[in-house]
This record gives sequence, structure tokens and C-alpha cells, in this order.
Amino acid sequence: MEILASAINWISKRRMHQIEHFMMHPIEVQEYLFKDLISSAAQTEWGKKYDYSSIKNLDTFEERVPISTYEDLSPYIERMIRGEQNILWPSKITDFSKSSGTTNARSKFIPVSKEALEDCHYKAGKDLITIYLNNHPTSKVLFGKSLGIGGSLQKNHHYNDSLMGDVSAIIMKNLPFWAEFMRAPNLEVALMDEWESKIERIAETTTDKNITSIAGVPTWTLVLFEKILEQTGKSCLAEVWPNLEVFFHGAVAFGPYRETFKKLIGRDDMHFTDVYNASEGFFGIQDTTNDDELLLLLDYGVFYEFIPMSEFDKENPKVVQLADVEIGKNYAILITTNAGLWRYLIGDTVRFTSKYPYRIKISGRTKHFINAFGEEVVIENAEEAIKAACKATQAEVRNFTAAPVYLQEGQKGGHEWAIEFKHTPNNQQLFIETLDKKLREINSDYDAKRYKDMALIEPKIHFLQPKSFYNWMKSRGKLGGQNKVPRLANHREYLDSLLASL
Repeated sequence: MEILASAINWISKRRMHQIEHFMMHPIEVQEYLFKDLISSAAQTEWGKKYDYSSIKNLDTFEERVPISTYEDLSPYIERMIRGEQNILWPSKITDFSKSSGTTNARSKFIPVSKEALEDCHYKAGKDLITIYLNNHPTSKVLFGKSLGIGGSLQKNHHYNDSLMGDVSAIIMKNLPFWAEFMRAPNLEVALMDEWESKIERIAETTTDKNITSIAGVPTWTLVLFEKILEQTGKSCLAEVWPNLEVFFHGAVAFGPYRETFKKLIGRDDMHFTDVYNASEGFFGIQDTTNDDELLLLLDYGVFYEFIPMSEFDKENPKVVQLADVEIGKNYAILITTNAGLWRYLIGDTVRFTSKYPYRIKISGRTKHFINAFGEEVVIENAEEAIKAACKATQAEVRNFTAAPVYLQEGQKGGHEWAIEFKHTPNNQQLFIETLDKKLREINSDYDAKRYKDMALIEPKIHFLQPKSFYNWMKSRGKLGGQNKVPRLANHREYLDSLLASL
């Protein structure tokens, strides 16, 4: 382990120069990548349809190739699932990442090429360690194992030579031997199908290992932590894994969970590093101590375009290239990838916090917001308000979702929240008032609608019992893996379903 750790450390130091190159030359790096993607796919069915061979610049690409949603690409992907090749991407596609999403009950299947694995997911994973070691040069993280909570894989019944499953499971299944040697639990446990049994087995098989890092989604990692403490009888994770030093987290905002994790881990010097990865690719890594910012990864097989949210609902929205983005504006992301997603609307929104290097904050989802009355509340607003309310009432949140209360005759509209706590607020009314006040401070549209209760009244909050969200997700068959609790919706489907399950 020590020899392997030293080798990786040496390689990481050399790799840092390449990371600094795309930080200093972002536009050139993206333009080179764009040309490589276009030329690579020129002889695919998609490439021939849009005559990629004659595309020489971004203007032609933007004029000729349409913006795509999953629904637009799904007929092509369905054929790929059935074994057809050279449709969207030239190399053989045998893996499909299953993403249930949170805006649509229908599963999405994202093609994962060998290039996407090597040049995006694995490359970014290695650079995550590179950046971490650069920020923490005395780290011993490589002298132990990394614990990851993987998803599951199933055979593709339409095409025997391929697999479907969570992107984390596809990544684990294809890891090189040296990387597999440095992670836990073993692959048999990591890829178990049944979520609750998997948590039990991970807890049973990893407490005797030297775990130095953990990677996962905060909501599901909390479930594992609690199971480990229950099984071992220890008061905190530091007593189980004394050399644990970093948690690499993604998929949901970490702010509402930070204090809970600190208490469960029990180490003042614990590091928390945010990442932005998804079934479609690995897009960002926290490269500074500012945990709200992510370095946009520009040399990882993904070409980016952006739609200003002010343009989003237009029939022909204006599309902005990386060089032209503005600090502080909300943008929907379009990605073109080395797995054949072309000008694909991923559904996330971001705000740029800096240029040269380009850093972003994830501000929400294109379909995850509440705007029933023109208030335009996005996930970023909700998380900031929750954080302020928790601080004011010594509370710790486990999960939440919110939806509008629509105007009815004789009744004003409002927002209704369902929130589950690790530690309940010491004053529920103060929690409600603080959440409402913070939303008014950070969102002028919400504040205008709340003025003298003219359009919106004070939020209604349901203070839920422990495991309410867990049991609800279980009843929907959405435990673990890539499944996430839907935070905000402009309809009542999720909230009504949750409240009915209590």
C-alpha cells in the first residue's frame, strides 16, 4: 500500500500542471475538445445527419445541431440499448447508466462509452485526489482505503453484451486492479441489489478496515453512518476509523448536512470536498476551501454551452459560449460529450463565481423550482433559508421537500414544506419565521409576493418524524444509488405523496 501510495502521489504532482493548464487556457482547451468531438463522431448516424464533416466552427454547430432533451435522444438510445452501434458515438457502447432523475418517474438510460469512463469519470476521479493532495500536502489519505456506496448493475435483456445500472456501479465494475485494491467494500458487496441488505453488509465488512476517505451522497451516507454506530456501539466514526480525514460528497447540497456529519464523525479536522458528477459526466471539483464553489472541468470529454434562464422558456433561446458567460447570472447547462450526448440539456442550473479559472455554484434545476405566483424560488434559495433557520433554532435537517399551495376562492396561496430533522428545532415558530425571513432577504420576487401577505402567506411547515423520507422513498422503490429526494416542485405530486404515506 505504501509503495502504491507513493507512486500515486508522484503522478498527482505531475498531473497538477495539466489541471493548471486548462485553468489558465479555458477557451482554447474547450475549442480543441469541441473539434475533437465533432471529428470523432463525423461518421456516426448522428454525425452524418448533421454533416459533421463540414462543421468547422461553433457558429455552424449552433445553427445546425438542435438542443436536445432526453426525450429527443431516447429513440437513438433505445436502438443502442438493443445493440445497434455507431449511432450517436463511434466506439462500442455496452454500458448504460440508469438515472431515475427526480422530475420524471420514467427511467433514463445514459450511454457510457469507454472514452467517457477513461477521459471523464476516471480522469476526474484521479484529479479529485490530485487537487485534494495539492491542498493538503501532509495528507495520509492514500495510506488507507476509500469507502464508496455503489449502486447496482443488471444485465441488459435486450442485448446480452451490455449492462445497465447506476453510474457508480459501472465505474466500480470497470476499475483497474490498483484502484480496486484501494477501495472498500469488496465488489460483491458494493454491487448488491437490495439496498437495506447492502447497508448491513457494508457496515459489517468495513469497520475493521483502515478507511481514510469516504465518497457518496450525503443522504445515503448518513444512513450508513448510523448503521455502523448502531452495530459497533461507538459514539462517533472517529472511534471506528481513526484515520478518516475526508468525505467527498455530491448529488445534493451539503450545507444542511454539515453539522450532522461533523457530530457523527467526531473530528474537528475532518475535510469535506464537494464534487459535481452525474450519469452524464463529471463536471466540477471543489478546488479551494470555499465549499460553495466548484472548478468547472474543461478537459474531460465534455464541451459546454449555456442558456441564460431569462431565455430558457423561449422557442429559440439564446445560447452563450463559455467565453461570454457573466458572473452571477443563472444558466441552464448544455453538454456535448464523448458518449454521444449532443447539445444535451442536462437539467441543472449554475451561476459563475469567477472566470480564469471558471468556477461555478450549482443553483438548482431547470424543472425544480416553485414559481406558482411569480416568486421564482430555486433550490439554492431553499437551502440557504433552511440553513439560516437551523442555525437560529439549533436544528439539524435530514431531508425536505416543498410545493405551492395554490390560490383558491377565499384562500391565499403559499408554500408548504415537509422537513425531517436529525435534531428538531427548539422553537418551531422561530424556525418558520427565520426560513420565511431569509427567503425574503435573498429573493426579491418572493419578498414582493409576501408583502403584507398580498399574494403569499407565511409558509406552512410539517415537522416530520425520523425516517419519514426513507420510508417514503422505499415505498416508491427509490432507495440508494442515484435516487434523490425531490427538493422543490411547481406541483404537489411529491408533497402530497409524501404526506399521504405518513
